[in-house]
Amino acid sequence: MRVPTDLEVVEEAVDVIARHCLASGLTPRAARFNLRVALSEALANAIVYGNQMDPAKRVDVRVEMDDGGFAVYVSDEGAGFDPTRVPDPTLPERIDRPDGRGLFLIRQLVDDVSFNDRGNAICMILRRA
Repeated sequence: MRVPTDLEVVEEAVDVIARHCLASGLTPRAARFNLRVALSEALANAIVYGNQMDPAKRVDVRVEMDDGGFAVYVSDEGAGFDPTRVPDPTLPERIDRPDGRGLFLIRQLVDDVSFNDRGNAICMILRRA
């Protein structure tokens, strides 16, 4: 799925993907909560931070499924970032700061997270129960 750089379309894109994953065997809890929140955060990050809200750019979402589970890829057209440099938002000195929480949530809600070398694409793994 190709998504425009527009936060208004995030919910609709997440709905479509979550429905397909649920119909393809993702557990209801994982589809209705874990996937929805993680994918919303990944799309918002790609739109805001990756594509810098540039309407000429797009975000691509790809879902692959096998017997083990689902791999959800989100990539943007931005320069990328180093995910190891994103500070832990739960540290006392960062608790009041809004940045870094999306990636933290993603890591808590999916079974595995990885990034491409450039840092402009995330892969989120949800395993079958």
